[in-house]
Amino acid sequence: MRLAGRDAAWLAGLLGVIVAGSLARPLLPIDETRYASVAWEMWSRGDFLVPHLNGQPYHHKPPLLFWLIHAGWAVFGVNDWWLRWISPLFAAGTLGCCAVLARQLWPQQREVARMAPYVLLASALFVYFASALMFDAMLGFFVVLGFVGLAHAWRSGALGQGFALFAVGLGGALYSKGPVGLVHLLPAALLAPWWMREQRPRWGRWYAGAGLAVLGAALLILAWAVPAGLAGGEDYQRAIFWGQSAGRMVRSFAHVAPWWFYLAYLPLMLAPWLLWPRWWRGLQPVSQWDSGLRLVVMSLTVALVFFSAISGKRWQYLLPEFSLFALLLARALATTRSPGGRLVVPALTLGAVGVAAFVAAPWLAGRLGGLDDALALRWGGALAVACGVALAVCRPGEPLHDVRRVATASVVAMSGLLAAFSAAMREPYDMQAIAARLAQFERDGRPLAINGRYHGQWTLPARLRHPLAEVPDDQVDAWLANHREGRALFVYREENQLPGGARVDYARRYRGAWIAILSPAPGRTAGARPD
Repeated sequence: MRLAGRDAAWLAGLLGVIVAGSLARPLLPIDETRYASVAWEMWSRGDFLVPHLNGQPYHHKPPLLFWLIHAGWAVFGVNDWWLRWISPLFAAGTLGCCAVLARQLWPQQREVARMAPYVLLASALFVYFASALMFDAMLGFFVVLGFVGLAHAWRSGALGQGFALFAVGLGGALYSKGPVGLVHLLPAALLAPWWMREQRPRWGRWYAGAGLAVLGAALLILAWAVPAGLAGGEDYQRAIFWGQSAGRMVRSFAHVAPWWFYLAYLPLMLAPWLLWPRWWRGLQPVSQWDSGLRLVVMSLTVALVFFSAISGKRWQYLLPEFSLFALLLARALATTRSPGGRLVVPALTLGAVGVAAFVAAPWLAGRLGGLDDALALRWGGALAVACGVALAVCRPGEPLHDVRRVATASVVAMSGLLAAFSAAMREPYDMQAIAARLAQFERDGRPLAINGRYHGQWTLPARLRHPLAEVPDDQVDAWLANHREGRALFVYREENQLPGGARVDYARRYRGAWIAILSPAPGRTAGARPD
C-alpha cells in the first residue's frame, strides 16, 4: 500500500525543501533551545532516565525526543544538525501513514490516498512543525499510526495485529507528549459502534482488544515513568503522574485562552483549504456517510470539543488531527471528478500572506529593535505572492493535480518565508555570540548567573556542564558582590533597569529586548552598549 512512485518522489522533494530551510536556520529560543539543552544535560550527566534543565528535573515532557537526539549523537557525535532531521523524518512517516489509512478506510477510492498527503503537506502549521525541534510532529506520527492499527483491526478482522499496532501508536503518543495522547486515539476505539457501518466485529472481542492495547501502552510508558519517578523524587513523581495533565485541563499554568480560541482561528490553521468551496461541494449528507467518514468526523469533533474545554490552548495542540482533516478533504474532493474552477482561494491566501510579510517588516523592526535584513523579509513576501500568482493563472485540472499544485506552492512559499524570517531576525535570535563567551567563562571557572528564570537557551551551544544561578533582578548586584569572579546575564528593555553596581561588558539585541553580560564593578558607566 505504498504511494505511487511519482507521488512519493514529489512529496520527498517537498520535504527536502522543508529540511533545507530547517538546516539553514539556528535553533530558536525559547522552546527549541530548551529541548536541545535538556538533551545535552542528560547526555553530559550520563543520566538518561530523568530529564534535567539547568540542574533541576524537567518534568514538562516525556523523554522520547531526548532519547532520539541521544541516538543520533551516539552515531554521529554531539552536533546541532541531527536535531534538525528528527521532525522531518516523523513528518515523512506521517505522510506515509496518512496514505495507508486512506486506503484502509476507502479501498475502492485510491485517489483519496494519493491526495491526502498533499493536503496535509500544504497546511502551513504542518510545514512549520515539520521543521521545528518540538514534540508535535512526533506526536502526529504516532496518532495516525494508532489510527492505522485501529482501521486494520476493523477492516481485516485481525484484532490481534491491529490492536498491537494501535498499542504502539498509543504508547508512542504517551512517550511523545504524555497523557494527552489518549485524547487523540482512545475515543475512536471506544465509540466504534457509532462509526462502524459494516464489518462490525463481536463487541466483546473488540473491547477486550482495545483494553489490552491500552494496558500495553500504559506498561510501555510506566516502564520509564516508575523508575524515573523513584529517581527524580517526590515532586517529580507528582508532576509526571498527575500535575502536568491536571494542570493543563483544570487551570493551565500557561497559554490560557477562551473556549472559542480554536473556532476563531480554524480558517488560519487550516488555510488554504477550509475556505476552498470546491471540497465543500463534495461533502455528502450525514445520512450517506460511510464508516470512514464517520470515524474521521467523530474524531475531529471530539478533539475540538476537548481542547476547547481545557484552559491551556496553542495552535499545535490540534496538529495530530490535521491528518484526519486531510483525509476528510481528500475524500470530499474524490467525489468531484470534473475539473473545478481556478484556484482562487489558495492563490489569494498565499498572496495575502506575502503582502502581510511586507506590512509586518516595519512592525517587527520596532518590536524587535531593528532588523538585520528587512529586504530578506520582503523577498520572502514577494516569493509568496509569486506562488499565489502562479496558482491563479493555472488552468483548472483534476482534483489530484490541483491539490499537488497547491501543496507545491504552499511549501515553497512557507519555506521561503521561514528562511526570510530567519535572515531578518538573525541578530536578536542568535545564540552563538553569548554562548562563546559563556563557554570561555566556564572554562575559566567563573560562576554564572542570569536574572529571572533560565530556559537553557545557551546550554547546548556553549556545551555548559554547570547550571546558571537564577537570581531576581533586584539581587543581581548582591550576587555579583559575593562572586567577584562571576558574570551575570541580564535581560532588560530599558537602560534604567540595569543594576547600578555592575559593569556592562557586552550587550546585544535579544528577542525584542536587550541582553548584557555584567561583571562586578564599583560603578557602572551608564549608557554603555558595547557590541
